[in-house]
Amino acid sequence: MADIPIPKNRLNLPETIWWDEGELFLLDQTQLPLAVVGERQDTIEQVSDSIKALKVRGAPAIGVAGAYGLLVGIKNDRQLPVGDFMARVESQAAWLGEARPTAVNLKWGLKRMVEFAKAQTAASSRELYDLLVEEAIRIHDEDRELCRMVGVHGAELIKPGNGVLTHCNAGSLATSEFGTATSPMYVAHQNKVPFKVYADETRPLLQGARLTSWELQQAGIDVTLITDNMAAHLMSQGLIDIVITGTDRTAANGDVANKIGTMGVAILAKHFGIPFYVALPYSTIDFDMPDGKGIPIEERDPEEVTHFGMRRTAPENIQVLSPAFDVTPNELVAGLITERGIIRPPFKENLLREYATKGA
Repeated sequence: MADIPIPKNRLNLPETIWWDEGELFLLDQTQLPLAVVGERQDTIEQVSDSIKALKVRGAPAIGVAGAYGLLVGIKNDRQLPVGDFMARVESQAAWLGEARPTAVNLKWGLKRMVEFAKAQTAASSRELYDLLVEEAIRIHDEDRELCRMVGVHGAELIKPGNGVLTHCNAGSLATSEFGTATSPMYVAHQNKVPFKVYADETRPLLQGARLTSWELQQAGIDVTLITDNMAAHLMSQGLIDIVITGTDRTAANGDVANKIGTMGVAILAKHFGIPFYVALPYSTIDFDMPDGKGIPIEERDPEEVTHFGMRRTAPENIQVLSPAFDVTPNELVAGLITERGIIRPPFKENLLREYATKGA
């Protein structure tokens, strides 16, 4: 495949997802930071595989990718009668929604597309498809604005001279533009606030090393990469003033599911008296999930643990556990940085009040 030109976003970073002339393209994040490569998605099966393989990853980003991926899955069915086309919309959405279980945004985006389709009175399947294209673009544009507003509200937490620790990648690469956890950092940087970021490498797939440190460096932010087990030492030395992470699903009570290792960081922060914040758009809140105990935890390929890069680093036939996420209980969270402001405990009451009264 010929090299695919990759557009840039407002941060002058590569777009993670783009829809161009009726075709879906994804930035292949498995090749970062050594190569910046775009890939056209020709089938819904390819989109599902790209989500599973983490070519596109991050809860908001896979929600957007799911909406566009549904279009890829139904574009060849536009000649069907409207009723049959609608059945295809529902079946393809249900199938694609199983690509990754923990992040709620994937099913959220697909559910929004299906419900939008059901509410239309299109005269033909082609007309309904065109309306769905418009809705997917709206979802994409909305994610850009939601994440920007997360940054506007969260930037006030970053003071001059602060050391900010983050885990995994909840950055521009995980969303449509500003990121969630990194959005306050980008806004603070734009406001010329001097601060330093420490990025956990985030084993086993090194999203912090490969992605977060790369994108922050590209944006001109002062970032230092550390291994996961260095965080406690840095905290003990007074180098960390605040922790900001993202979340793939937030339960109704404020429990948060994020990349494996996040709960450990939160426990360390509690011990050292460092505030632990979680940044998220409303699409990541699952009000149908009362608490974190019910959040499904994705189990990944054992080779992600037994190998470092392409080299085996563990004995043959060793037993392996490879959960991709853990759940941080709400009592460890100082606040949820949302597009509507910083929501503080008690989370169950305050989340419900914020979103029930103003609507999502």
